[in-house]
Amino acid sequence: MASDHFLTLSCPDKPGIVHAVTGIFAREGLNILDLQQFSDPTTEKFFMRVHFGPTPTPSTEHLRAPFDSLAAGYAMSYDIRPVAQKLRVLIMVSKQGHCLNDLLFRAKTGQLPVDVALIVSNHPDFAPLAASYGIAFHHLPVTKDTKAAQESQVLELIAEHKIELVVLARYMQVLSPTLCTAMSGKIINIHHSFLPSFKGAKPYHQAYDRGVKIIGATAHFVTADLDEGPIIEQRVARVDHSMSPKALVDEGSNVESQVLAAAVKWYAERRVFLNGSRTVVF
Repeated sequence: MASDHFLTLSCPDKPGIVHAVTGIFAREGLNILDLQQFSDPTTEKFFMRVHFGPTPTPSTEHLRAPFDSLAAGYAMSYDIRPVAQKLRVLIMVSKQGHCLNDLLFRAKTGQLPVDVALIVSNHPDFAPLAASYGIAFHHLPVTKDTKAAQESQVLELIAEHKIELVVLARYMQVLSPTLCTAMSGKIINIHHSFLPSFKGAKPYHQAYDRGVKIIGATAHFVTADLDEGPIIEQRVARVDHSMSPKALVDEGSNVESQVLAAAVKWYAERRVFLNGSRTVVF
């Protein structure tokens, strides 16, 4: 895997793309280990993910010229990334730590191919947890009057640590359009899937009062439109009349953790493509 790479690309759909891409690998003597593609008839866009290797050297600079030429001819965006290169991640959290704890454990044990560079929170509660993993913790309180200044600090940390993805692990603050735009397509959020039915505080208690039979969670990209970004993953769990509000909260926490971890893993493995208001997930 040390000399394996991912190629990801998207472009307007037209005949000949697969032939052109695989032809480059054939001419360079590189083996395609896995290839996935999708042509969207609605947006008329084409998406592809290729796992290829091994390469003779860790560098893939020799592929730059042929793919630059291909990209120019097909109005294509593409990226080549070593499989072994971990995604640099910043996690933001407030006072609910189940998703944070789950992500840190999965990253530590190699289940997630990410490097959690730092944790940012508007509360100090999880500084000891961050310290136990040897991860820098930044307590950045925020109020209505200080939001712009606080988010400027966040953007400085993103630049300083070369952050590639921001994960909102139950960060209970609405991000400004400025931050959403600066990290467009690079912020993932998690929330319960009751919306828009049970808004506001204690949604699981509201669901209990209504006797719901299914709870769930949604992981999505963050946009300036609150909780309306392109969806990456959703999962559900069945509940019944015997479960207390706390039992619903506990089960919901499990689903939220699983869904967020899956979304982060797929993003880190270059499986997630933005397609307008939707996503393509290989």
